[in-house]
Amino acid sequence: MAVRRQPVHADPEITHFSDIRRISKNLCILVICIYIYFSMTESQIPTLVCLCSNFRRASRAMTQLYEEALRPAGLRNSQFTILQVLQRAGEVTHGRLGEILAMDSTTLTRTLAIMLGHKWISERRGDDKRERWLRLAKDGETQLKRALPAWEKVQSQVRHKLGEKVWTDLFHLTTQLAELSAESLQ
Repeated sequence: MAVRRQPVHADPEITHFSDIRRISKNLCILVICIYIYFSMTESQIPTLVCLCSNFRRASRAMTQLYEEALRPAGLRNSQFTILQVLQRAGEVTHGRLGEILAMDSTTLTRTLAIMLGHKWISERRGDDKRERWLRLAKDGETQLKRALPAWEKVQSQVRHKLGEKVWTDLFHLTTQLAELSAESLQ
């Protein structure tokens, strides 16, 4: 008994080679759309199981964005942040600046030495000769104003990509985490 084979296509509407070509083209478009959808909805990087690791990775990624934006102004992100803090806080001690930034003394001292060399900040000794008071110098104000448009641009881009709610939530969350860390050290 001979077995009768079905045509490759099961659709009786497909009767011509151009129909197969049209269906293939539509199928390719569908596959591309599915690929784009999944590449947009799934993260391209794996989730790390450690909260600290996730924050450090996010911090490095954000630092790279800001560093690239501030490079033409001749500033590192850490230097820009110190200039901003000194502009807002006025004169502060070396120790207090380290607390505000959650930065260890060695790293802060190294960064401040570079900034002092550029005359972006000025320092004076306190009553206790070990105490150093820091403030924004005129050259630092100029440098900050020069870098501000680049910083504002990257801030705006990140804010837009994240959306207002996520942006605001991240500010609250990162402040809470910094406070939690400061409390645990006491």
